[in-house]
Amino acid sequence: MNKSELPLIGIGPGSLPIKTYKGKRSGIGWFVFRVLNKLYYFPSAKRRYVSAVSNALKMGYRLIDYSSAYGCDAYLGRGIEKSGVDRADLFITTRVSNRAQREHRVREEFMEFLHNAHLDYVDLLQFHWPVTDLYLDTWREMEKLKDEGLVMHLGVANCHQHHLEEIFKICKHRPEIGQFEIHPLFTQKPLIQYYKDNGIVVESYTAVARYDGRLFNLPVLKEMARKHNKSLVQIVLRWHVQHELIPVVRSLSYRHQQENLNIFDFELSTEEMAVIDGLNINSRLRYDPDNCDFSIL
Repeated sequence: MNKSELPLIGIGPGSLPIKTYKGKRSGIGWFVFRVLNKLYYFPSAKRRYVSAVSNALKMGYRLIDYSSAYGCDAYLGRGIEKSGVDRADLFITTRVSNRAQREHRVREEFMEFLHNAHLDYVDLLQFHWPVTDLYLDTWREMEKLKDEGLVMHLGVANCHQHHLEEIFKICKHRPEIGQFEIHPLFTQKPLIQYYKDNGIVVESYTAVARYDGRLFNLPVLKEMARKHNKSLVQIVLRWHVQHELIPVVRSLSYRHQQENLNIFDFELSTEEMAVIDGLNINSRLRYDPDNCDFSIL
């Protein structure tokens, strides 16, 4: 796939922004929370989610990054419909959940997503994680969906080089897009180069390092923001774009969505890019696919 065919930034609405109960699940406090959750919190979260998707598309986002693991298929679909944006102008991604891989329900889960989101096809299907001893079978099921015309492109998420090498051995369709954790504290340059050498477009998640203070408290980054009259987040997102990465940002806030999209009217210098590259400390903030419990992801 040619990267020029893709939007330069993606929006990932994630799961519903619902409140959780941290106390003992019994007694009057638990009862009141359940009542409020049913009557207020949950309906409010659904409305906010639908509006966030709709607003993002109206303001210009075209790449939607989603996974069946989030359980919001119907709300995603409502947001797309509410936006009024032509389906043909969107690049919609969904991913196979780990649960579907374990239960061998890749096709069933995907068809449920299409039904719930009121879609006829998706532009990109990935698996969420390379679940040990299962991801190759999952890939074969994904290929069948592509052959049926239900999926335009296939990709991977959270794969190291050795995962891709195993896929290359058995695949009919090679991965075209890969998503994994990348940010200035964890630049992953060798892995990015391997993907690019194999013709795989790279998307970066956790793109702003979860607002880690080790990055966002740095004077050098604050100085860049002052110089360009931009926020620290915009500086980091621009760094991704200039490295020919597609950052995926998650925000349900209208203001933050606008801010994240407003990164195409300035450019970081070669020296500034090098400075940000040099901030790398190999600090992974999410899970390592070679050392994690897939049953909880």
